[in-house]
Amino acid sequence: MSELEVAVIGGGLWGQGLAKAAARSGAKVTLVSRRPPDGLHLSAGMVHASSYEAARRAKLIILATPTHVVRQVARELGDHLDGGHYVVHGVRGLVHDDTGPSLHTVSDVLREELPARRLGALGGPALAEDLDAGRPSVLMSASRFPEVNRALADAFTVPMLRVYSTSDLRGLEWASALVGCLAIGIGFAKGVGLSPGLVAAVLCRSMAEAGRIASAAGGDEHTLLGLGGYGDLLASVEMEDRPEVVLGRALAGGATVAEALEKTGARVEAVDLLPRVVEFARTHGVRAPIFAALERGFQKTATPHSLIEELMTLPMN
Repeated sequence: MSELEVAVIGGGLWGQGLAKAAARSGAKVTLVSRRPPDGLHLSAGMVHASSYEAARRAKLIILATPTHVVRQVARELGDHLDGGHYVVHGVRGLVHDDTGPSLHTVSDVLREELPARRLGALGGPALAEDLDAGRPSVLMSASRFPEVNRALADAFTVPMLRVYSTSDLRGLEWASALVGCLAIGIGFAKGVGLSPGLVAAVLCRSMAEAGRIASAAGGDEHTLLGLGGYGDLLASVEMEDRPEVVLGRALAGGATVAEALEKTGARVEAVDLLPRVVEFARTHGVRAPIFAALERGFQKTATPHSLIEELMTLPMN
C-alpha cells in the first residue's frame, strides 16, 4: 500500500476520479477545491481543503483544472511549493497566446510559474467515471524525471488500475490535446452516418497527421501510436457521452457551436484549440488536411457532404 501524500487540485469529475483512484492505493489524499464539501463525493482516505496551502504537505501535486485557469492556479499554488514537490497535470489541452499561433504545453506554463521543476503529466484512455467507480482502467504517465513516474505508479497502481510511463512529456501532452480535437471528428462521423470502415480509415490517417504535428512541436511521433494517442482515441469511439463526441454529433446535425456546447454540458478544450492547431500546422509546414477539414466543418464553412467528398479525394500520401 502506498504511503505517499497526494494533493489533487480541482474538484470536477476528473479531479474527483483521480483523487479516489489514489486513495485506493493507500495514499493520503487531499482534494483541494473551492466547491463546498457537500458538493463532492469523498471516499475513505480523502480529505477536503479549500486553500492551496494544504498542498504544501503533499509530495505529489496533481492539477485537474481547465486549461484557461492553469496559469492563475499555478501562480497561487506556487506560493506554497518548493523544489521538493512533484507537480503533475491531467489537463487535456494546450495554452495559447492571443497574439499569435504559438501553443504551449501545460508543463511549459507550470515551469514558468512554479518553483518546482520535477514536472509530469497524466493521459491515456482512462475515463473519469471508471476511475471514480474503481473499474479496470489504464493511465499513461510522462515525465523527464524517473522519480516522478515512479511516484505516479506508487500513487495509482492497484489491481484494477495500471500505470504505464514514458519520458516523452511533450509528446503525451500534445497527444492528449490532439485526441480531444479528433474526438469531435468521431462524433461528427457518427452524426453523418459514415461506415465503420471509413471511420477507421479517417482515424488512421488523422493519427498520422497528429504524429507529424506533435513531432513539429518537439514530441516523439511514436508516442501518438501508444496509449496516450491511439489508445485514448480508440476509447472515444465507444464513448457516446464523451463531451467532444457529443459536440461533433450535434454539429453534424446542424447545431451551431453554442447549441452543441449546451448539449455537452461541459467545457470542451478542443473548441478553442482546433483552429489554433490547424494554424500551428500551417505555420510549421505540416500537412494536416483532415484536421483542416474538421476545422472547416466546425466553423460551418463546409457542408458534411462536401467534407466527405473532400476526404475521399485527398492525395494518397
